Amino acid sequence: MAPQLRYAVTLPGPVGAHGAAKVVVVQLLHDGGGVGPVWGDTGGLWRMRIDGEAAIVLRAPSGYEGRQLCLHAVLLA
Repeated sequence: MAPQLRYAVTLPGPVGAHGAAKVVVVQLLHDGGGVGPVWGDTGGLWRMRIDGEAAIVLRAPSGYEGRQLCLHAVLLA
């Protein structure tokens, strides 16, 4: 069985709080139909499309919704 591709995506800290960034690990969920592959975390909170090193958020948990997020993604070995 081939290893599952995963990405580490850096999330910004809370707006105006100068908090530390967090990292979420996402894996391929499905091909996404017309939008391309869809990636998500195991908790089901995040859904995103990854293009190169940019993660475009499709669904985010409370506190991140409504923000236009384009995040840095790094392929994990």
